Amino acid sequence: VNHSYYFVVHCTIPTVTPTDDFDPEQDCNRLHEAMDGLGTNERPIIRIMTRRSTNQRQILKQQYEDMFGDNLVEKLQSELRGDFESTIMQIMDRPVVYDAKQLRKAMIGPGTNDEILIEILCSRSNEKINQIRLVYHELFDRGLADDLRDETSGDFKHLLMAVTLGERDELFDVDEGQAEADAQAIFDAGENRWFGTDEDEFTKVLATRSYLQLRWIFNKYEEIAGNSIEDAIDSETSGNLQTAYRAIVAMAKDHHAYYAQKLHDAMRGIGTDEDALTRHIVGRSEIDLADIKDKYEEMFGNDLYEDISSECSGDYKRLLLSILRE
Repeated sequence: VNHSYYFVVHCTIPTVTPTDDFDPEQDCNRLHEAMDGLGTNERPIIRIMTRRSTNQRQILKQQYEDMFGDNLVEKLQSELRGDFESTIMQIMDRPVVYDAKQLRKAMIGPGTNDEILIEILCSRSNEKINQIRLVYHELFDRGLADDLRDETSGDFKHLLMAVTLGERDELFDVDEGQAEADAQAIFDAGENRWFGTDEDEFTKVLATRSYLQLRWIFNKYEEIAGNSIEDAIDSETSGNLQTAYRAIVAMAKDHHAYYAQKLHDAMRGIGTDEDALTRHIVGRSEIDLADIKDKYEEMFGNDLYEDISSECSGDYKRLLLSILRE
């Protein structure tokens, strides 16, 4: 049975939007004044950068160079320090450029940061994956798939190679018969198997089915197996493969909850993971950060704005809160 579903499209709510009265010349003069002379006045930098969209910030880069003969990003980098500087650097990049840089950074040097690879490759749309692949090649003159092949191994590598092809079905169609067949195939490849697990079956389904179709598959799986898909993944896999499968399941079920959990994890325990905090706050700011903020409060009973306010300090805190908006 094939069902086509026509949704009332839920408009996601960003916290950063293009400013209507955008005046690049005035912005550049203010930025120049903020960085001119001894010391730097961070407040105008925060105010301008968190109230302009990515596209508007790209215009500012060109305008600044035309007016002052300086590269705006290099100027900011030389004037700023610490987490504040790294967050401004992320803000100044287009999201796909930032993703490509993060992927490269995750694979340079000894060891690989699997968490970053999972977070980016298992959560982006086909269009974004394809753009990231192109940008990665432009920036580093090397292939993303080649680097992943060299830096990862086993079933985890097979999964990342599959998602990097950017071939996930993105139609708003549900095929109920196929959902049942996929759920049965996963059950037979894992919990219903006498010995071992056929990870290829899990990967095929999780890397190529649409998120809507996956939700149906997960429901069918529970009917067949008597437990959740998460239970199956936990009992049949381990390590980075398990983490990656769980990330895809979480994205398919409720991507706002996925990011709310990531933000909560970044602030839990001793110390704060500023890199993760920055990545998610900036990365979702022009997409659905307001929705994630609501989901965070629903899941954890705390206000995200207040949690960041108590976890962070100084200009870095002011910058994140300005992106988040009260």
